[in-house]
Amino acid sequence: MSFFQEFKSFAVKGNVMDLAVGVIIGGAFGKIVDSAVGDLIMPLVSKAFGGLDFSNYYLGLAGQAAGLSLLEAKKMGAVFAYGSFITVALNFIILAFIIFVMIRQMNKMVASKPVDAAPSEAITPEDVLLLREIRDSLKNKA
Repeated sequence: MSFFQEFKSFAVKGNVMDLAVGVIIGGAFGKIVDSAVGDLIMPLVSKAFGGLDFSNYYLGLAGQAAGLSLLEAKKMGAVFAYGSFITVALNFIILAFIIFVMIRQMNKMVASKPVDAAPSEAITPEDVLLLREIRDSLKNKA
């Protein structure tokens, strides 16, 4: 088998295609969670804590003046952007929770499938039955 034929057989296997679809869907899902956290959840958390904007919380490591936005402070040098970390950590917690709920539902669906109590007895093909009759008749003649 040539290298290209081997690669082709590998690339078109079901598992590889399933993985590719999973990665693409996961990337899109990650963007949805980022938007949900950044645009919906963090503003509510900020409002609950008195209008704080977590995205601009940082400690200047290069002598930046207080009160600058995070982007302006980054232009001036290194910053310890713990507000961004809080946002990303919240993204992870939400994503992990959603994945947990999805897996839990999938496990419930798999567990609720009816399992065959006993498999039905296999039907013996007619040609095998005829061969058995011939064998038995030959044994009886001998």
